Amino acid sequence: MNDLSLRKAILEELEFKPEIDAASIGVAVDNGIVTLSGHVNSYAQKVSAVRAVKGIKGVRAVAEEIQVRLDKGAGTADDTIANRALNIISWSADLPDGDIKVIVQNGWITLEGEVDWQYQKEIVERAVRKLSGVVGVDNRLTLVPRVDVVDIQHRIEEALKRNAEVDAKEIHVKVDGDVVSLEGNVHLWRQRRIAERAAWSVPGVREVNDHLRLA
Repeated sequence: MNDLSLRKAILEELEFKPEIDAASIGVAVDNGIVTLSGHVNSYAQKVSAVRAVKGIKGVRAVAEEIQVRLDKGAGTADDTIANRALNIISWSADLPDGDIKVIVQNGWITLEGEVDWQYQKEIVERAVRKLSGVVGVDNRLTLVPRVDVVDIQHRIEEALKRNAEVDAKEIHVKVDGDVVSLEGNVHLWRQRRIAERAAWSVPGVREVNDHLRLA
């Protein structure tokens, strides 16, 4: 797919998504590298736009330059955002109580603390980025080290083999202590996310380095 056709496909995908107001989003494509510019009125829209573009075949990389511009009068005080964020976290049965700190400055949320699993880290970020007045999220949550993992590499490889959307033979898993490196080739951004999720799903993994190439 050439750059012109890819740009057309991206614009159509952004228009297709009901949660995205694509009117003020600019799209430029150079050799499969997509630059998104312009502005949206919520951080959740910004995240949705980037995710939508990454899922399109032919996209090799995304440079994200979208700004969040809240509608006039839609701003929310930092202390209100922080209180709402803490309430969401405390209401979730999947998250450890009291282990997550929320810092809000000018609409930017910073998350600090420890969780047991990668999915918990993702749950927190997904929840708070939808709050009114949020313009960005800096997720600094870390995973609690786990020392009871016998064979991280084997469990990740088996998880990849069970997934019908990826070719496990093209993905090479290397483990150094609690750090996992993924190497090889995939054909879609979605397959990269699947491989990363498989690595993060194994207890004991503290870091995942994704060196997978889009081929």
